[in-house]
Amino acid sequence: MACFLVPAAEAVITTIATKVMKKKEQSSGKDHERVEITLDGQHTETVEKRPFSSKMKWLNNLLWGGSGLLMFEHLWHGEVVPWFPFLTAAQDPESTSEMLHEMSTVGVTMAVAVTAVWGVMVAVSSALQKRAEKDAEKISEEEQTAEE
Repeated sequence: MACFLVPAAEAVITTIATKVMKKKEQSSGKDHERVEITLDGQHTETVEKRPFSSKMKWLNNLLWGGSGLLMFEHLWHGEVVPWFPFLTAAQDPESTSEMLHEMSTVGVTMAVAVTAVWGVMVAVSSALQKRAEKDAEKISEEEQTAEE
């Protein structure tokens, strides 16, 4: 009925938070952190670290995309209409209580699940980045030891 409204509300909040974070990162100069990695003593490669606002954008995309698809599905089944009150379940009190129950159970569960998936994505991304930095440090230490 209206379960898509919960992830959509979270998407609005995270979009605003992302824009605020991005402005702070740009003003502090942390929006483009770069690390130079020396590969074989001669060749260097520059790796750009992803700012957190970029990772928040992943969450925004997941939430907006999921909410949009769910809204289309509800529109397709006639549960969302282009006239007031827009939700067919909001027309009588009994349907409204059923709709609110669905939002508080299904909608919240979907929002939490999407956020959890995003959290795993961020954790894996951070782990891969840290591992790459450690490997690069190890390689450059080995090269320095070999030169001596």
